[in-house]
Amino acid sequence: MAERDEQSGAAPGALPRRAIALLRRLARRLRPRSVRARATLGASAVVALALGVASFGLLGLLENNLTRNAQADAERQAVLTAGLAAEGRLDTVLTPDRGIDFLQVVDAHGRVLAASPNLRGRPALSAARPSEPGTVRGTWNGRPVREEHRQRVVQVTVATGSGLVTVYAGTSLREADAADEFIRASLIFAVPLLVLTVALVTWRVTGWALRPVEAIRAEVAEISDRDLHRRVPVPGSQDEIARLAATMNTTLDRLEASVIRQRQFIADASHELRSPITVLRTQLEVAQAHPDPDLWGELVNGALEDTVRLQDLASDLLLLARLDTAQTPPSAAVDLTEVVREVARARKGDRVAVDTEIAPGVTVRGSALWLARIVTNLLDNAQRHADRSVLLALRVDEAHGTAVLEVRDDGPGIPPADRERVFERFTRLDDARSRDQGGSGLGLAIARDIATHLGGSLTVQDSERGAHLVARLPLDAT
Repeated sequence: MAERDEQSGAAPGALPRRAIALLRRLARRLRPRSVRARATLGASAVVALALGVASFGLLGLLENNLTRNAQADAERQAVLTAGLAAEGRLDTVLTPDRGIDFLQVVDAHGRVLAASPNLRGRPALSAARPSEPGTVRGTWNGRPVREEHRQRVVQVTVATGSGLVTVYAGTSLREADAADEFIRASLIFAVPLLVLTVALVTWRVTGWALRPVEAIRAEVAEISDRDLHRRVPVPGSQDEIARLAATMNTTLDRLEASVIRQRQFIADASHELRSPITVLRTQLEVAQAHPDPDLWGELVNGALEDTVRLQDLASDLLLLARLDTAQTPPSAAVDLTEVVREVARARKGDRVAVDTEIAPGVTVRGSALWLARIVTNLLDNAQRHADRSVLLALRVDEAHGTAVLEVRDDGPGIPPADRERVFERFTRLDDARSRDQGGSGLGLAIARDIATHLGGSLTVQDSERGAHLVARLPLDAT
């Protein structure tokens, strides 16, 4: 068994792990969660770090400058005194220049040869005896000369007729010490005050800047599927938040339009499904109420027609639902020429003949089933309204890199005001409202949706007579 702690009974190492886990939980709880708090904390930390670095830099620069000036004065006095000692013109009592705190001259045996008045009768300041001429610079803490402040001391050793002589010249660093104390005392109060000011200003500014975001959030939180007409407020600042609000309103516009379209689609689909179901039910009720074998053939044929119509309508609705899911469209290389020929070949013997002008070798990317559906729906629409002829043409537009599929008929045509409305779902123009002739009103809508999903377009073009529909699809670049 693992050894246990005598007091807690915990296994060795368990307490440190618990402490670390506790600290992590505490750090997660203390971590600011709002953008405003994080911005304030970040700005305060940056300012505090910058002020700390600047303070240390300022103190170091001031210290070096004052120390360098004091050292220059001491070195100049020490060199001058050493020169006098070398020439044998040294007095026992030395008069320091202005700014010099003390002077002392010591021989190689430690005897004091000369000193400034404040060091008279004092032994040598240092027990070290240089063995060769040279200059040593250093800072003393003031004890050797009984000073409260630090001393910058320059020690110059020269050779004389009686041996080596060392000159000690020192200047007080009281100005540097006083400046350091003053700056430290000032920074102790100034830095926290400045950091606090920055934190307060950042908190207020970020709060003011984020107020429109909170208004946008509150408005979006209240918008439900029942009031998609509402829009978020757009601030007049013309900044990123204003652009965000404008984008949000544009998204709400699209969402509202999509919901309206979906609701209208459901209503129209329900209406379209209700009519054949009602007729089918009526036929079945008649067949049940009048079990006359002579009437069953007509009733069964009518019921079969309505069933086929229901099946076609259900297939169209299913295809539209798949197109509305915005799934990735198929992108296989398809021989559009062969697809168009197959659809046209199946139209032989129809009430209205289909003439063809099909260019060879036209290849696009997509699905053969989808492309055949475009051609079929366009031909269904044209044959439904044509008098005697329908033209199906396929060509290549090299300038735009598209395959152009055209369907013309010699019917009444489409008025300019209705050239976009014919692509709306369940739309029937006035001359095509008969359900025996007009279809479900989904054919052109499905054809345009497929063309759009494949990166193309479907439009109504000007024509001298009849309708002229043109579908453009990108050519296969491979």
